[in-house]
Amino acid sequence: MKSVCIRSIARLAALRLGGKWAKERSMAQDVRFIVVNADDGLRSELRAVLLSVSGVKIVAEVDEPALLERAVKQFQVNAVLLNLDPSPQAVLPVVAEVVAASENLTFIATSESTDGKLILESIRLGIKEFLPKPIEAKALSETIERINSTRVTTMPMGKLISVMGASGGVGASMLATNLAAELAGLAEGRVTIVDLDYRFGQVATLLDVTPKYTVADLCQSPEALEAQVVERALVKHGSGLQVLSRPSSLAQAETITAASCVGMLSSLLQFNDYVVVDGPTRFDLHALPVLDLSDSHFLLVQQLVPTVRNAQRILDDLSGNGYGPERMNLICNRVGRNASVLSVADVASTLDLSAFATIPDDWQTVSAAINLGETLQQHGPKTKVREAIQEIAKRLHSPVSETDDKGTQKKGLIGRIFASS
Repeated sequence: MKSVCIRSIARLAALRLGGKWAKERSMAQDVRFIVVNADDGLRSELRAVLLSVSGVKIVAEVDEPALLERAVKQFQVNAVLLNLDPSPQAVLPVVAEVVAASENLTFIATSESTDGKLILESIRLGIKEFLPKPIEAKALSETIERINSTRVTTMPMGKLISVMGASGGVGASMLATNLAAELAGLAEGRVTIVDLDYRFGQVATLLDVTPKYTVADLCQSPEALEAQVVERALVKHGSGLQVLSRPSSLAQAETITAASCVGMLSSLLQFNDYVVVDGPTRFDLHALPVLDLSDSHFLLVQQLVPTVRNAQRILDDLSGNGYGPERMNLICNRVGRNASVLSVADVASTLDLSAFATIPDDWQTVSAAINLGETLQQHGPKTKVREAIQEIAKRLHSPVSETDDKGTQKKGLIGRIFASS
């Protein structure tokens, strides 16, 4: 039997979140998909068209139709996309029982064939939608609207925010820890930061906390994590932020798989408004599942040629895996008059991305905070570098732009910095 090709683990049953913000978020929920596809050559195309629709999450991919039953039982999803090719008559009988037993799921079939008999047979089995290849984003979007109009409403889970540095030393850990601390001050519920640098991560050091349990401990179980287990594993920082540290030994780092990592993140999302991850630190198969789950992903660069080249390689590989540039938010760190001969505009133009934000250069403040194990809230609350990260947090928490009396969008600190660079 073929192995399951799981790019990411399902988000699990949602915990009820209290407060006004949770109620507002219930109005717009993600549609979570399992993709059944045995064609490796089609994987990036299917991912690209699914992720082009706002609010879609690919929570798992299986490369064997016979494994769909197991996947549906394991993962909480709203819809299943079935690639019937190259042999629809071989796929349909295998999935028939699963379709019949899954009343709360919408099954969508896709095939190069538009034969009326095939479409009729699919409908009779309980497959509600049939999309001919190539799948058009508009047709898929309309299908997802129909799914949303009929499905039972459940409370959504927290948002996953990932921070990836284009190279070592660009400041990704600094940004992740301080961004998480700022979000902890804004959110009504919990915020947790997770260190995904399994070998040399420094999140616990930057926050001056001593963990008893680590990522490795929560990744041991493939099942849903109980609230008590999660509570015991996390260390609370003075800002209210919860911290999950990297493994305590290098040997433990080797035991963490991509699937177990994303399963752990999925469980954490039940109990948090935000989960911020420092990573992925390497762009490999471990990175793709995290990107699949992420609601916001930040790529951090400095105005240095090697860093920009690395960023371009990451973006090229993302594109090859079906991730459009709209899923990546560019942030330039250590921006200042003497920072580089490259301007922010040069970097953005080279990468063909707009800069989501810039962070000013203040190495004296940042390095002192790092060495003391303090956040910028603690060490430099009035500094421009702290204010820039604070505004990033505000934009994530309240994405609707403010306007002035004339209806003109106001520019925040980030906008002012970017405009002057």
